[in-house]
Amino acid sequence: MKVKWPILIVGLGGTAALIALLATGFSANINTAVTDVITGKQAPAFELVDLQGRTWSVEELEGKPVFINFWSTWCGPCKMEHPMLLQAAKAYPDVQFLGIIYNDAAAAVDVQLRRPPYNRLMSELESAAIEYPNLSDPDGRTALRYGVVGVPESFFVDRTGLVTYKQVGPLNADTAKRELARIRKQ
Repeated sequence: MKVKWPILIVGLGGTAALIALLATGFSANINTAVTDVITGKQAPAFELVDLQGRTWSVEELEGKPVFINFWSTWCGPCKMEHPMLLQAAKAYPDVQFLGIIYNDAAAAVDVQLRRPPYNRLMSELESAAIEYPNLSDPDGRTALRYGVVGVPESFFVDRTGLVTYKQVGPLNADTAKRELARIRKQ
């Protein structure tokens, strides 16, 4: 069998270029790259329903500091940050904490239809002791307005409705304390 060197060289060169491109993209600081899209701007409007059937909107939250966490039931890092978020919600009762279930088609359908897997979602929240409201973003439009690229992502909104900080990826306790203190002061 005769080796077709030009095809092999082009194939290997293309593979090397793709690997270099991916490595460069993965090494970029995504938190810095996407933070400026929304930070310093008014929190985008939304009207979403929580798991108990109550409708929430940005307008009704005016005048309160707000913490918003986009998460999914299948997301391991989301589940890992839940205990810290619960502690923060208890430590800062003047801040409105909201979870928004995103990119979770099964959970969204179950919530809308109130069918048995919805009970599984509720039991998961209860077992994680998540007591603050969790809203469903079934079509992902709210996440799109907030510039969410994946989960978890968290947003800190001050009393005037400005997004003061966006965290891409899991939130750590030190950052949470710093940013919660900042939105409570303003």
